[in-house]
Amino acid sequence: MADRSLAARTDSYFLKTKAIVGRFGDRPATYAVFMRRPVISAPRLAVDFLETEAAARRTRFAIEMDHAEGVWVGAGDPILHVTGPLFHLVDLETVLLQQLGPVCVAAYNAYAMCADLPKVAFLAMDARHCAGAEMADMMAYAASVGSAHAQREAGAVGFVGCAADATACFFGQQKGAGTMPHALIGYAGSTVRAAEMFREVFPDEPMTVLIDYFGHETSDAVAVARRFPELAAAGRLAVRIDTPGGRYCEGLDPARSYEVLERHAPQSIRGYRSEEELRHLVGTGVSAAAIWLLRRTLDEAGFPQVKIVASSGFGPAKCRMMAAANAPIDVIGTGSYLPELWSETYATADIIAYDGVPMVKAGREFLLRKRKDG
Repeated sequence: MADRSLAARTDSYFLKTKAIVGRFGDRPATYAVFMRRPVISAPRLAVDFLETEAAARRTRFAIEMDHAEGVWVGAGDPILHVTGPLFHLVDLETVLLQQLGPVCVAAYNAYAMCADLPKVAFLAMDARHCAGAEMADMMAYAASVGSAHAQREAGAVGFVGCAADATACFFGQQKGAGTMPHALIGYAGSTVRAAEMFREVFPDEPMTVLIDYFGHETSDAVAVARRFPELAAAGRLAVRIDTPGGRYCEGLDPARSYEVLERHAPQSIRGYRSEEELRHLVGTGVSAAAIWLLRRTLDEAGFPQVKIVASSGFGPAKCRMMAAANAPIDVIGTGSYLPELWSETYATADIIAYDGVPMVKAGREFLLRKRKDG
C-alpha cells in the first residue's frame, strides 16, 4: 500500500503521533491486538499487511501469534502481539484493525453454520453484499477459515466453493460456482425453458434450477425433473428454493406448515420457540416446512436423487433451526455469515509495553496479565 494511500485511510491522530515521535525520538512498542467478543482467529490478511508494510519501510516487526489461524478465541484474549519501532507501527493501526475484526467475526459465523449442519455443503454467495472487492476477499477468506474449523471439530462438509471466480481460490477452486439467477427465469418465460436454455449452452455441467420465480416451487421442481429424467437420476440435477419472505412456498400456509413438520420433524415445534425460530420453521419464505414439503414432493414423483439447494437468509440462527428440524438440505447458498451487527466486528489494539517495560492505559490491565501468563 502506497504511503499516500495509507495516510489517507488512517485516523489523523495516529499521523500526528507519528510526526511527534519523529521529532522527539523513536521507541520500541508492543501492541496487543484483540476482539471484544468470541471469534475464530483469522489473522492472515492482517499479518500480511504488517509484513508488507515492514518490508516497504525497511524495518522489522516481531509478530507473535497468540492463537493460530482457525482456533476459537475468547473475548479480550489477544490474537497477536506486534513489537517494533513506534514510528513505523503507530500509523498502521487503523488499517490493521480493518483487516482483522470483520474477518474473525465472519469466520465465527461460518463455523457456527457449518457445525450446526455438518452434512450440508455451503456455497459462499456474499459477493453482491460486500462493499467492494477488498471486503469480498476478506469474507471469502473468513468463510474458508470458519469452514476448516468446523471440518476439524465437527466433521462438517463446510464451504465447498463460492459464486465468484476472484475468490474461488480460498476454497481450493479455480472457478466460481452457480447456475442461474432469477433474471434468466424471467427472460426465458418459464422455469423449464430456462433449464433447457442452460442445458443447451452448458451441456456438460451439473444443473441447479431456481424454482420460486412463479411461486410454483413444488410443481416447477417436478416439471424440471420430468424434463431431464436422466440428469435427475444421475444426481446431477438440483433445484434451488429462494422463496421470498413475503409469501409461503407453494402448497403451504401456517396450518399446513405445522402439519408438515408434525409429520417429519415433530420435535422441532414442540416446546417453546421464539417468534424468529418459528418463522424459520413454519413461516413464510424458505422455511423448514417448505424444504420438507419439497423433498417429499420430489420423492413421491420418483425423483429422490434430485438435490435441494436452499438460499435466502441462511445465517447462524436460521441454520440452527434447520438443524433442529433435520431439514433435508443438500447445499446452502449463503451470504448471511457476514457480520449482522457491525459493532461486534471492532478489533482493538493497545500498546502494552514501551522499551520492553509493561505499561497500558487504565482499564486494560488484563492485557498485561494475559501477557505474563502466556
